Amino acid sequence: MADRRLQVFHAVAKQLSFTKAAETLYMTQPAVTFQIKQLEEHFNTRLFDRGHGRISLTPAGELALEYADRILGEYADLEARLAEMTGQMRGPLLVGASITIAEFMLPRVLGEFNALYPHVRARLVVGNSETIENRVAEHSLDLGITEAIEHLPQLQAETCCDDELQVICSPSHPLARESAITPAMLRDHAFIAREPGSGTREVTDNYFRQAGVDPASLKVLMELGSPEALKGVVSTGLGVAIVSRASFHKELQLQHLVAIPLLPRLTRPLSLVTPKEKFRSKLVTSFVDFARRKLQEYAA
Repeated sequence: MADRRLQVFHAVAKQLSFTKAAETLYMTQPAVTFQIKQLEEHFNTRLFDRGHGRISLTPAGELALEYADRILGEYADLEARLAEMTGQMRGPLLVGASITIAEFMLPRVLGEFNALYPHVRARLVVGNSETIENRVAEHSLDLGITEAIEHLPQLQAETCCDDELQVICSPSHPLARESAITPAMLRDHAFIAREPGSGTREVTDNYFRQAGVDPASLKVLMELGSPEALKGVVSTGLGVAIVSRASFHKELQLQHLVAIPLLPRLTRPLSLVTPKEKFRSKLVTSFVDFARRKLQEYAA
């Protein structure tokens, strides 16, 4: 087991927050603070500057973080390679996913993978595409699955399947009887948008621009951070939204919402992202292959 104090330091240094590091590590904040104090006493130097409710790395902390990245990365590779030599498929698997994928697609994938490999401890981290890609790039996640169009240069991205986005509205909305909706038609109606930084927002903004519609010209009533929030607002009749087809199956069955295809159709690739130039363990490789196959099946 790698030095626990070093693991705790690495989490605090990456998050620049004792509270967030404690949540990530499933520890209490006093326990995190104690581990950092022990490490500072061991090296006889401060690793963090604290003040005005914020923390930052000292020069010694910056140096320690460089070494922690390398040491923890090498240790993870050692664990993975030894497990492969003994024919085991076990250990932690840190998966990040943007909100739509995490809520409506990945639970089934993770459940089926765990049934095949019960000694694998999968942990799912949820955030928008930008957040997940940053976490993968800094090696705090093994891989991510996002809807982003552009990817960070430090990442290797491979498309696993396509996801269609459609307009949703309440059954009483004026657009509910349309068989298809063009981008220009949406300018005349209140629009509920995803938050900036989400993969859905990036895709829809680009779609409007390509259709000659400035996203700024839409009557954006509010910006929300999850598909569930969008569906809840839209079901009240306040406006329309564009969401993944995978996210509204239940509401269609209950007749709480109506879904209308866009014209032209709007699809986006879902991408598996992993760090470039890093050894990929058999566990990560197996999960990438498994997730790609399953997501293709679900999207069919």
